[in-house]
This record gives sequence, structure tokens and C-alpha cells, in this order.
Amino acid sequence: MAVASAAPGSIFWKQLLFSLLVLILFCDACQKISLQVPSHLRAEALVGKVNLKECLQSASLILSSDPDFRILEDGSIYTTHDLVLSSGKSFSILLSDSQGQGQKEIEIILEAGGKKVPKRHMKDAVLRRSKRRWAPIPCSLMENSLGPFPQHVQQVQSDAAQNYTIFYSISGPGVDKEPFNLFFIEKDTGDIFCTRSIDREQYQEFPIYAYATTADGYAPEYPLPLVFKVEDDNDNAPYFENKLTVFTVPENCRTGTSVGKVTAIDLDEPDTLHTRLKYKILQQIPNNPRHFTVHPDTGVITTTTPLLDREKCDTYKLIMEVRDMGGQPFGLFNTGTITISLEDENDNAPYFTETSYTVEVEENRIDVEILRMAVHDHDLPNTPHSRAVYQILQGNENGTFKISTDPNTNEAVLCVVKPLNYEVNRQVVLQIGVLNEAQFAKAVNSKTTTTMCTTVVTVKVKDHDEGPECQPPVKVIQSEDCLPAGTELLGYKAVDPERGTGEGLRYKKIQDEDNWFEINEYTGDLKTVKVLDRESTFVKNNQYNVSVIAFDADGRSCTGTLVVFLEDKNDHPPQIKQEELTICRHDKDYVVLEPTDQDGPDNGPPFQFILDNSASKLWTVETRDGKTAILRGRQDLDYDYYTVPIQIKDRHGASATHILPVRVCDCTIPSECRMPSKLSREAALANVFLGKWAILAMVLGSVLLLCILFTCFCVTVKKTVKKCFPEDVAQQNLIVSNTEGPGEEVMDANIRLPTQTSNVCDTSISVGTLGGQGVKTQQSFEMVKGGYTLDANKGGGHQTLESVKGVTDTGRYTYSDWHNFTQPRLGEESIRGHTLVKN
Repeated sequence: MAVASAAPGSIFWKQLLFSLLVLILFCDACQKISLQVPSHLRAEALVGKVNLKECLQSASLILSSDPDFRILEDGSIYTTHDLVLSSGKSFSILLSDSQGQGQKEIEIILEAGGKKVPKRHMKDAVLRRSKRRWAPIPCSLMENSLGPFPQHVQQVQSDAAQNYTIFYSISGPGVDKEPFNLFFIEKDTGDIFCTRSIDREQYQEFPIYAYATTADGYAPEYPLPLVFKVEDDNDNAPYFENKLTVFTVPENCRTGTSVGKVTAIDLDEPDTLHTRLKYKILQQIPNNPRHFTVHPDTGVITTTTPLLDREKCDTYKLIMEVRDMGGQPFGLFNTGTITISLEDENDNAPYFTETSYTVEVEENRIDVEILRMAVHDHDLPNTPHSRAVYQILQGNENGTFKISTDPNTNEAVLCVVKPLNYEVNRQVVLQIGVLNEAQFAKAVNSKTTTTMCTTVVTVKVKDHDEGPECQPPVKVIQSEDCLPAGTELLGYKAVDPERGTGEGLRYKKIQDEDNWFEINEYTGDLKTVKVLDRESTFVKNNQYNVSVIAFDADGRSCTGTLVVFLEDKNDHPPQIKQEELTICRHDKDYVVLEPTDQDGPDNGPPFQFILDNSASKLWTVETRDGKTAILRGRQDLDYDYYTVPIQIKDRHGASATHILPVRVCDCTIPSECRMPSKLSREAALANVFLGKWAILAMVLGSVLLLCILFTCFCVTVKKTVKKCFPEDVAQQNLIVSNTEGPGEEVMDANIRLPTQTSNVCDTSISVGTLGGQGVKTQQSFEMVKGGYTLDANKGGGHQTLESVKGVTDTGRYTYSDWHNFTQPRLGEESIRGHTLVKN
């Protein structure tokens, strides 16, 4: 970067002096350079040039310590005005980078006494000469020049030769770089010579530099760049890019269809006449007729006719020429071979080798090959264009025959897949057609008028004495459900095809899972040996199968199946298979009843659920969807086992009464239920199986036992009362009565309790057995001083009338005191006894 010119004003000089002062203080000395200069230097004269990069690689600030000189970025030193040097002069070039981290100083010493330096103009900032002699002169070299060598190329001269003794030199490719010693220069005259011929395809040009220096190394001129361009000589013939070029084109394609594009390469200079190529087809093999042409400039090959037929010729070869110089006769050329293959099209329909075929086959034979038919197809073998697809067009309405293609031979294979019957049809005529897998494409020159070729096959059926026929293989008969044993049913009937009847045939049963039937050997009719039950496990979908074999006198046989379809009868009431029902109070307060009916849907749900009168007091039943019901207690029941009689009817009224064992349990899921006693459950389950006479006997026995116990109780109580209570106070004691409270005649004054210890007696009264579950409740009454005590087995504690009344007077108690003491206890025992009886 050149230093800006000095501007008037004190601000500029102050800034400049400050920068110089900073650089002088902090710069390091780099080198010292001496220059020989004339004693008189004109303004803008080039003093010399130094290499700044040797001191600082990237200098962003270049300053001169002497304002008489300015320094350019390339290290050139110029005067700022005319100078006269009497002896010598020295100054420094100060360098600094953009970060200010590196500062360098180059000391310049000028020694006066040399030739005068010509004046340079201010506008010549790039060191151009004032005259035109030191400038690049256009120059070119001819490729493959024949000499004589060395051959003069150009002369360079410097205007500085007027003032100095100038020596010339050159450097660059062809001098001191590859190719070496191709050029040299006479140092005194500046004449440049070439020593040998040049190949332009190897070296298109030579950029070299020419230098003018004085004897002491002073360079008054910039290096002169010279470019020697090598002029092209048509010394390279064009050649095809690929040695072997193969193109493909469909047969029967239209005229003008592009086949492919050939390309050639010419190493001569591009965009010249030497590389302007022309293409031409020299020969087509086979030559007649001509099917192809090539565009001379682009090399695109196209068809000239739509008559390309692969079946006649599948490959063509083209001998092609490529010539430079625009195809002129004196141009260089080369030839190449282009191969064009035709792609097959399905333009030939297959056809049978015979117009008709005749074949014989025995009746009743199946899965047997009876005929093979060959076809011809001119298209490419083993492709969809030639692989045959055969069809039976007529005569196979029953599906008796099947035709397929042999993948190895492409032949048609005709097979019999269903038996033929000589007695029904002695001859079958089939019409068979053939096509290709690919769709037919009719060519322009094709003579084919139809896409399908057909042939006729006559199949003659040969008679064969076969055995009986079981047709149809499965026969269905209907029967009522619950049909009694000994009933005859129509059996399976086979036919002898030779006679057309079943005469002479014998029958035998080969499958009857539950042995329901016996078969008549001569007629095949069935007779039941068991009652037919539609609900049997051997019946599937109301059907029971019986397999029968029919055979003739020669032992030939056939097998048929007789399906007995059983009509449903409402002979089964709904049943509940749930062995035990559990109501978990912590989960839900009901249980779901899920009855089943072995009869069919017509004799099944919706079901009707009816509770017994005794059960309806404690339970309710709700029909949910006609198939299930919800059983729920009317109130919160105790945790125990219960038996619930319920009647279930189907849609036609067939019903059954079931005694359901239900347990009410303190649980969340049924598996967690643990009842306190298993005896109650066993008794409840045992009741399910008791008959009405057994129940009557148990009731009568219980009544008799109660009568005996009641009699004993009355006698015992009478004796005890007489013994314990005096006659004069008999009416003041507790009166045995059937009522739970005193009558209207009982007053408070009538109730007196003796307090004498001499009248104390222990009395144990057995109340009896309550309920039907064998649970006994015993109350013990004790007369002690101070009043009666009531000791209950349930652990109610020991309370006296004094403790209830809260007084110390034990001589007499009022009726209200007695009533408040006994009434809660009598009510508790009454509820407990009622619950036991109910259970």
C-alpha cells in the first residue's frame, strides 16, 4: 500500500510525526540495504526496490522516515520531489502489521555518483515505461514447426538501456521449468529463441518473465510477463470414444426412431476447423435394405424404415467414419463399428402343429395325462413373447379336463381331473386355444389376422366294468328327536352303473360312533337300536353321521355317508350347573343365575324364574336378559348357608325346580369365603335330596318330641315353684304365663321379691330347642339376696335389679323396675330364637 502524498496543514504532519516516533521507538532493525543512485534525482524517480516480505510477511503499514521518499507495497522506492545528493543519504523503511504486534525497520543507504535515473511520471503507479518498447508483444509459436532451430521468437528491450548497461534474462516454463531449455535469450540483445518443435496437445502456451538488470543487479524495469501461445496444427485424427458401441432398438419401430448417439474425440484445439467433426455411415451389414442414417453433425443414429423385423435379422453392424476439417477430403478421419440389436416384440402369434387331435381314455380315470400338443412361435424363445398360455374354449363345462403348459418344452398338457362315464357320454370334443403371456403387438408387415390359434381335440371314452357308484357321496335324512328303538329309516342307496340299479349290491356299516343303528345288508335301510338323542355328545349341529360301504359280487365297492338330521324336541328343562352360589357382601349383594338348556334355540330362552313361597320372603329374583337372573336378599341376611327353591321355565313352559345352595359370606371374592361351620352346609345340601315323605316323617317326629319336652317342663316348673315360694306370697312372685308381659290385673304392689337368705334356691329352666338347626338356648334364673339375676349364655354380663335401679332398698320393687329390667332381655332372646327357627 503506497503512502499517501503529503497534504498541506499541520494536522497531517503531526499525525505523521507521531506514527514515525512510535515506529522508531518500537521497531526492530531487520536489514541494511545500499543503493547506487545518481547525485541528481528527479521527482517521481525510481530509486530502487527492496523485498519487504523478508522482514515482515504481511505489512499493513509502510512508512518512510524521510519525507523525500515514498515506498510502495511491492517495496519500490520513489522520490517525492527533485533531490540533489552531494555525498550520500540514509533513511529507514518502517513496517507494521494490522494488529500492531510486529514492527520492523529496514535501513536504506543511498550512495551518490551513478548514472542519472530517468524521471517517472506520477501516474505511472505500476512501473510502466514512458516508452512502449518494454511491454508484452503478442507472440505465437507454430506447433510441430520444422525449424531451422534455434528459431527466433521475439526480442525484448528496455528504455533503461539509454542510461544503463542492461542485461536480459528469462524464466518460467520452457526455461528453468518443464520443459527445460525450450527457450533461451541473448542477454545483451534481448533476442528470444526456441530450440525445438512443440506439441500443442501437451503445452498450449508458455507464460514466462523477462528481466532487465544492470551489471550491479539494479532492476530499472518491472519483470515483463510474456505469453507464447502455441498455434494448433491438425496433427490428431478424431476417434470414436468407445471402441465397442452397442445400441438396441425395438423391432417394428416407427421411422425416425432414435437408436443412439455416437461421440468422437479430437485432441486438437477446440472450436476450430481442426475439431469440426462430421459423421458418416460407410456400410451397413447386412446392407439391403438400408435401415439407418446418422446426423453428420450430432452423430445421432435414427431409423429410416418401419420394417425392422427381428425374426429376419436380429443384429445390424454399421461401419462409421468421423472426419475433421468439417468433413473435407483433406481432413483427418477414423472409422468405428457400431452394433445395433433389435429388441423382440410379440408380433408373431403361436400356432399348433396339428389342426386336430384324437385321443382315448378309460372311464373313471382321474389325474392322468392324455395328450401333449406342440406349438410354434417365431418370437424370442423363453420370453413372455413366446411362452404359451392354453385355454379350453369349449367342451369342458363340467370341469372334467385341465390344460397346462410344460415350462421346459412349451407344450400343452391335457389331463383328466374328473372321472368320465362311458354310460353317460362316450365322446367329448374340446376346442383349445393358445396365446402368449405378453400382449400381442401386430407389426406393420405382419400377415397374422388373428391373435389366437385354435385346434380341436376329440376324447373318446373307453368302457370299463367299474364297481357300484355312491352318488351323491353324502345323503341327508330327517328324523325326530327321541325316536324310540326299533324304528326303521330309509338308508343309503348305491347304484351299479352297468345296470343302472342297485340290484345285487350289499351294504355294510363302517362308522356309527354311538352304535345307534343296524343296517339291512340287502337294502341298506337303517333300524334304530337306541333312542335318538339330539343332545348327545356325538351329535354335531343336529347331525349324526353314519358311513356305509356298498359292494358288488366281485368285491368292488364305494363309500357313502348318511347324515341323520335330528329335529329338536323340547325334552330338557333348563338346568343350573352352578354347584354353589356365594354372595360376598363386600363386593355385591346379589348372585347371577346362569341356567342352560340342552335343547335348541327354539326350545330354549327366554327363561322364566319363579321363587317358592317360602323363599320369596327372604329373596327376590330379577330376570335380566331372558337368559340370566339376579338373586338378591330382601334384607341384610346373616352370614350363613341358605337353600333357595326356584323354578325355571323355558319359552314353551318346560320347567324344573332347583334347590339352590346359597351362602352369604363376609368376603370380597368367593374364594375368600370361610364359613364357621360345615355342618350347616352339609345339612342344607342334604335337604336338597330329601323326598316329601322323609320331610313329613321329620316334622311329625319333631312335633312328638316337643310335646314330651313341654310336658316335662310343666311338671318341673310346678314342683319348683311350690317348693321355693310360700303360699302367702305366691301371687307376689313371677307367674308362669304364655304372655311376655303381665296382664291388666298385675299391679306394681303385687310384685314382691323376698330378701331372706333362707328362701334362696337355684332354679334352672330349660327353655327348649329353638329352630330346626339344633341350636339350643338356655336361660338360668337365680334368686339371690337383693333380687333376681339373669345369666345368659351369650355373655351379657351379671346384672342385678339393684344395679339397674341404683338404690339400696332390696325389700320391694315396683312393676316399672321389674319391667325395665326384664323387657330388653326377653326381646333379645325372642329375636335370637326367631332367627334360629328361621335358619
